[in-house]
Amino acid sequence: MIRILVPRLASASVIALALAAPIAISPMLASPAHALFGFGRIVYDPTNHAENLLTAARSLEQINNQIQQLQNEAQMLINQARNLASLPYSALQQIQQNVQRTQQLLSQAQSIAFDVQNIDQAFQQQYGNVSLSATDQQLVADARSRWENTVGGLQDAMRVQAGVVGNIETNRNQMSELVGRSQNAAGALQATQAGNQLLALQSQQLSDLIAVMSANGRSEALIDAERATAAEQGRVQRERFLTPGSGYQPGNAQMFNGSN
Repeated sequence: MIRILVPRLASASVIALALAAPIAISPMLASPAHALFGFGRIVYDPTNHAENLLTAARSLEQINNQIQQLQNEAQMLINQARNLASLPYSALQQIQQNVQRTQQLLSQAQSIAFDVQNIDQAFQQQYGNVSLSATDQQLVADARSRWENTVGGLQDAMRVQAGVVGNIETNRNQMSELVGRSQNAAGALQATQAGNQLLALQSQQLSDLIAVMSANGRSEALIDAERATAAEQGRVQRERFLTPGSGYQPGNAQMFNGSN
């Protein structure tokens, strides 16, 4: 009986060991290789993982902010370049030509020009006191000269008026162009230059207005001076006519081919 029982106990031990072996081996298979050899084990830390994600997000945000800053600086440089861009249009030459044309019309004034010395000399000679000793021919010649001055002044005024009216169409085109350039200016410099040219155009128009007023004033002054001198000449002639003289003196008269 004893010899038969021992093998059975040994078989039972072997079977129990065989059944326990998978349970003991399975943790070993589930562990990494370095854990099997005693080098340590990996532990997952959710807090550390969250901090790493937050750090990465902050770094990405800083990079985005730097990119946005660079874009803003680039746009600022572009705006500065636009502000410094010059206006590709200039009406200054045409404005100067209009002013010169009006000045030429004023400089072509007849007889008594727009010159102080010339005016003083002409008034002393032609519009001064009428001499009682002047002959009738001299009085007539002086009166005609004054009349020519008056007519010339009126003609000069009309020429200046015609020249200024001729500038109106040119000024209108320039004003339209400059206003359009100002409204469509790419930067501050272009808008400023367009505004300056508009001011120059306005100054030229004021110069034309002053020229017309000066020409009209000159013609009116010549008319008044002629009237005043004509009144003085009439007084002198009336005085000479009323001054007692030697009376009638008889003389010889020849009639019919020299017979008496």
